[in-house]
Amino acid sequence: MAENQNGADNKLVYLLIGAGIGAITALLFAPKAGSELRSEFADATRKGLDYTRDTGRQVGERASDLITRGKEAVSDLTDRGKDLINRQKTQVAAAVEADTPYCEAKQSDQGKVSAEVEETIASTN
Repeated sequence: MAENQNGADNKLVYLLIGAGIGAITALLFAPKAGSELRSEFADATRKGLDYTRDTGRQVGERASDLITRGKEAVSDLTDRGKDLINRQKTQVAAAVEADTPYCEAKQSDQGKVSAEVEETIASTN
């Protein structure tokens, strides 16, 4: 977006430089009455201002459009991220639920082994 802004700024600068050069050239080479010359300068100035306003309006509309699209993209990504997190939570909860009997059986087996080890130690003493 900064590149587009610089391009619009450059165009505006070139427009103003061109208008200035054109005005000076018109003064030097066009022998016209003062009032006629002033009206032509006024017209050229109005055209330049209108072009500048139009360009500014277009840049504003583009910026607004880009902002809206950016907000929509962020919202979409946020929603997709939330959905992904909820699915992962569900999968983890299901895995924990499925693994609970295994863990309980493993703890029970470890308790039996510990009891046997203690009995063996006690009998050797």
